[in-house]
Amino acid sequence: MDTQDIDQLLKHQNEQLSKLHQIVKETIVDEQLIIQNLSNPPLETLSRGQKLSDKVARFGGSWWFIIVFILMLTGWILINTLASSLYIFDPYPYILMNLILSCVAALQAPIIMMSQNRQEEKDRKRSENDYLINLKAELQIRSLHKKMDLLLEGELKTLFEAQKQQFDLLKHISAKLADHTSKL
Repeated sequence: MDTQDIDQLLKHQNEQLSKLHQIVKETIVDEQLIIQNLSNPPLETLSRGQKLSDKVARFGGSWWFIIVFILMLTGWILINTLASSLYIFDPYPYILMNLILSCVAALQAPIIMMSQNRQEEKDRKRSENDYLINLKAELQIRSLHKKMDLLLEGELKTLFEAQKQQFDLLKHISAKLADHTSKL
């Protein structure tokens, strides 16, 4: 092996290293974009109505609400059943109580649905983040594949070049041996 072959081999290895460095740089840039999106999600600004709907949904879907509501209904029925005729404001089929219950249900349902819609939007954003994380992992895997392919390609080229140089050296040795035996 002469110095020209060594220089060519070193040049080839430097090219391989520069390709690997380029792949690493591209991977880092791609990952930084994904990390930036994951670590700095857009801030959620809530209007007063949205905050109120969240509070109503939180309260309306709790045991505290159920217990308070049962106590109020029981109190309503007891007052209108046991009170004297002067204090009764909603007699037995409790039509006023049914009207109030219907109004509460009619108002509470859309408010809870608004809160659930916002929760669904949060879930959608979470699934987008999961997608970005999976995409980041896929980019890393692709980068590793590129690196491995590049390394294998470089190694194969190096092996073929070394094998070619060995064949050339063997030819040179055989020619010298043939010259030497012909002189004897």
